[in-house]
Amino acid sequence: MRLLLDTHILIWLAEGLADLPPRSRRRINDAARGPGLAVSAISFWEVAMLARRGRIAIRRPVHAWRADVLAAPGIREIAVSGDVGVEAVLLPGKLHEDPADRVLVATARLHGLALGTRDRRLLAYGDQGHVAAVAL
Repeated sequence: MRLLLDTHILIWLAEGLADLPPRSRRRINDAARGPGLAVSAISFWEVAMLARRGRIAIRRPVHAWRADVLAAPGIREIAVSGDVGVEAVLLPGKLHEDPADRVLVATARLHGLALGTRDRRLLAYGDQGHVAAVAL
């Protein structure tokens, strides 16, 4: 399964937090070794904002943290393109207005990726059939 990580999953993975159970780690590792594991550039923006506001603590400065994430085998960064921006605004159905979540959903849709998340709102949006969403 080709997988796009939601920001909180990326943080848990990169920081080695126990919030990410072994089953989820295996699924992520399988994607990294196989068809593809991706992270949206919007997630790095979100991590930087959360760290700056003191809402999360990461072990390294954000630039170094990002470099470490992207150095991991099998992971690639997807830019926020104009197509993603337009898709984020024009998403079908009903999804909350959080811009980062909308960009993540649009990225998953346009790149044919499943969105790996624990966010109930995103999983419910997936249940509506608008994006492939996987509970991690």
